[in-house]
Amino acid sequence: MQVLQNISLKSYNTFGIAVTAKYFCEVTSIANLKEALSLKEYPTKFILSGGSNMLLTSDINALVIYINIKGITIDKEDEDHVTLKIMAGENWHDMVLWTLKNNYGGLENMSLIPGKVGTSPIQNIGAYGVELKDNFVKCLTINTSTLEEHTFNKKACEFGYRDSFFKQEGKGKHIITAVFLKLTKKNHTLNTSYGSIEEELEKKQITNPTIKDVSNAVIAIRQSKLPDPKELGNSGSFFKNPIITKKDFIHFSSKHPEAPYYKISEEEYKIPAGWLIEQSGFKGKRFGDAGVHTKQALVLVNYDNASGEEIIQLASKIIKTVQTKFNIYIVPEVNIIK
Repeated sequence: MQVLQNISLKSYNTFGIAVTAKYFCEVTSIANLKEALSLKEYPTKFILSGGSNMLLTSDINALVIYINIKGITIDKEDEDHVTLKIMAGENWHDMVLWTLKNNYGGLENMSLIPGKVGTSPIQNIGAYGVELKDNFVKCLTINTSTLEEHTFNKKACEFGYRDSFFKQEGKGKHIITAVFLKLTKKNHTLNTSYGSIEEELEKKQITNPTIKDVSNAVIAIRQSKLPDPKELGNSGSFFKNPIITKKDFIHFSSKHPEAPYYKISEEEYKIPAGWLIEQSGFKGKRFGDAGVHTKQALVLVNYDNASGEEIIQLASKIIKTVQTKFNIYIVPEVNIIK
């Protein structure tokens, strides 16, 4: 394991923000990771994975540890299900394609989500009606202070909407090294009712879809709406979809009956943040090199050389405008590193 100095992180974050790591090392094994965490000459450490759900705002005066531990193995298997152990450095979408190739069902709705497997529990990633927790069994971690290895089951992870223990009280205290997911081998349960999946399947004249068909539909939808980070810097959905009470929803819908929504429970309703942002006039708007994507208002983009601060300023402007117009407060989904 080699420690490098003054390394640009532009290619290590999907926003393409040009910041520099004072020190940088790549780890490809648990032993590597423990060794890097033990380096006392670098008292401050910064853990970097896929760089897909973060906004860097300044140079990092620390040892950046890039997690690149790979491997997919079968942990348990019976006639109907398989539990996979997936190492943290595996690319999420590549892993999903691997499961589909092996006819393992459960992750097809989460195709084309950027990032690596190791950060998926932190955010409880999700798309098109499916969240990580739906297939999650447990994850393995290393305590950043003691270097002890721990196991977190689903309950211990305290999953919420784009939230978890690792994003709250456990933030910075654990590094996830492997994730265990339980998937179906047959009689797959398809979730096609969310978003435009059924419409996409109809367009392709597919009446009896397979898990691969659902994945292809999701990929087509995402590619039609979301920019490729390799071509236009972004971090996917920048904001969470706000969840409001029934009382607030009744008031909101009386003023905006055309607004889309998703009923979560008898007392909670989810309003698409993209719709709120678009109605506030930001879709397709550009402010210097920072902007809002032309096809999906939920996505903030770096057109060329935007700084992290410029993206934050744009996000703040959007938040204030939405709150003034709709009396709904939206919050970033992206982890902002200051």
